[in-house]
Formats: sequence, structure tokens, C-alpha cells
Amino acid sequence: MSAPSILALSGGVGGAKLADGLLHAAGRGRLTVAVNTGDDFTHLGLHVSPDIDTALYTLADLANPETGWGRRDETWTFMDALARLGGETWFRLGDGDLATHVERTRRLAAGEPLSAIVADFARRLGIDADIVPMSDQALRTRVQTDEGTFDFQDYFVRQQCRPVTRAIEFVFAPDTRPCATLERALADEALGAIVICPSNPYLSIAPILAVPGLRALLRARGVPIVAVSPLVGGAAVKGPTAKIMTELGVPVSADEIVRHYGDLLDGFVLDARDAHLRERMALPVHVTDTLMLSPADRVHVARETLAFAAALHHKP
Repeated sequence: MSAPSILALSGGVGGAKLADGLLHAAGRGRLTVAVNTGDDFTHLGLHVSPDIDTALYTLADLANPETGWGRRDETWTFMDALARLGGETWFRLGDGDLATHVERTRRLAAGEPLSAIVADFARRLGIDADIVPMSDQALRTRVQTDEGTFDFQDYFVRQQCRPVTRAIEFVFAPDTRPCATLERALADEALGAIVICPSNPYLSIAPILAVPGLRALLRARGVPIVAVSPLVGGAAVKGPTAKIMTELGVPVSADEIVRHYGDLLDGFVLDARDAHLRERMALPVHVTDTLMLSPADRVHVARETLAFAAALHHKP
């Protein structure tokens, strides 16, 4: 019998760390990482896919260890020259990173789907996992704030998340659907678990679940769907999760994350610092240390999550 395959839903840094742990914990099982592309945008004429690239760089062991995003040992000659010419520098593209965006833009313009380009990049970077965009069609995240409505990167990077969030919307065409590689991963008879990584539930995972038909496909697959809490000790490790929750008027608490995902989940991995919240959750909960400060931590959380999912799968 073949080892079970795994499907992970991921946003940026936190999700990519767990995806890396899952890659090393999966054994001979195939890992597919479906990544948020609601953050994608056109900048300086280039198609930029921040979460996709974070997944690629992390699983290829190329990511900047200090930031979690971008490339290790990056240089900034292009940005320095652009600044001298008066160009837009609010979204910084390192020289090595720039090559990724240039090549992706060229191939998209030639008619290749994003999923094929990402698969080829992953192969060339030596990644033994399938990294796939949630859709080959554009689905864009927009943030409604007290200062107007912003495209995601405008809100997240240019505005530094400062405006008060009022609502989050997703804009997409009627023909938007999950990418074919993601659909094949869901149809895989060896699929043993679906893991929702500890990415921002509102800005990173919600766009994935907003792809028409995907939430129903996930739920209908009949394998355990387990989410790992993005909160550690009632706070986000990185990013604006807690700020967004407060401004949307919901408690900054792991049990609120469970309520947010609703009937999609079969189980929840809760950080040990929040163990007192376990009794508030009306679904199976596994408590462990979810803080991923080292590669060994990533593998630890991944193994705990997969063992939990396997126990749910075999529960009578």
C-alpha cells in the first residue's frame, strides 16, 4: 500500500514553514501545497506572486532566514538604480527575486498557465512536492478600510496595514475555478489528509476557500481536514492576523478561528500556550507546541499534525 498523500492550503511565511515541515514528515507520500494567489499583482510591469514565491524559496531552502520571505543573500542593485531614476520602490524586488518575476511574466504573456510555470520552477529548484496556485484564473483580495478600498499589496506593503479594516472582499471572474493540478490532488485515491496551514485565515486562507467550488470539493473528499492555529499564546507569530480580527470585531482567540472555518474542519491543532481554550471547541483538538523557530520545529509540528489527522481518519 502506498504512503498517504497530503494536501496543504497555505499562504505566506507561516504556511510555507509548515509546508516545509510536511515535506520532510511525509515520507514517501506526495505533498501538494495549494497556495494563495489573492495577493498576486502587477508591479513595474511584472506579475508578482508573493505567496507562491515564499513557498518556492522556503521548500527549496533559498528563503531569507531573517524575514522568512525573499531570497537568502539577496542583492539590491536593481532597486538602488530604480530609486535613482525616481521609480516606485515601495515594494522591493531583490536582484535574484527579480529573475523569478521576469521569467514568470514572460511565460504568462506567451500563454502558459501559472500552474505550469510554478510546477516548472519547483522542478528546477529541486523541490520534491507539487506547489500549485489555487487557481489559474485571477482572484484578487481587496481590503475595505476606513481610508478606502485597497488592493491587497497596497494595503499590506504600501500602507503597512495601518488603515482600519472594515471588510475583506474577493474579486474574480465567473469562470474562475480551482487549477487542474489541485483538482487532481483532491481526486488522488492515496490522499490521507488535508492540512490548513497556520496562515492568516482572513487574508491568506479565505481567498483559497473563495475559489468557486473548492470548499465543496474539500468537504466532499471525505478525508480529515485539520487546521493548525495561526495564534500562539493568543497572538499572531507574524503578520496582521490579530489586528484584522480586532478590527473585524471578533475575539483574538483560537476558538474564534475554529468558528471562522466552521463545518470545514474535522480537527484543530492548538498551541500549548492556548490549551485552556480546548474546552471551548466542539471538535477534536490536539495540543502541541506550534511555534516554528527552527527546521526541526517545522518537522515536529508537521508530524504531530499528520498523526492527529491519521487518528481522526481511523477513528471508528
